[in-house]
Amino acid sequence: MKRDAWHIRSDPEQYVLARNWPPRFDVSAVSDFPPVRPSRLARHIRQDLWRALQGLRGFSPVIQIDAAEGGLTVRAGGRLQGRAPQGTESRIRDLLDSPAHRARWLRWAGEGRS
Repeated sequence: MKRDAWHIRSDPEQYVLARNWPPRFDVSAVSDFPPVRPSRLARHIRQDLWRALQGLRGFSPVIQIDAAEGGLTVRAGGRLQGRAPQGTESRIRDLLDSPAHRARWLRWAGEGRS
């Protein structure tokens, strides 16, 4: 695998973006989103998640987006070497629920939608 390669699995019900395959959630949080383009939403969440947690040893982000009634359910987190420090899930949840981040993600993920 190339250094910048990402594993992607996409079907009508689920989109998964992961650095390592198979994806593994040692730590994660979940949030609901309105219907937008899953690939774009996943990429932007992954970038901000990496920025927030890159100091964690062996962190490898995973974003899973499932189709839900009236929108999408996003599970963000990933693989860690060792145990997750206390508060890591709260940090992910706070990121997913951040009004500023959500507005930017939704604006970008909604572009070009038909």
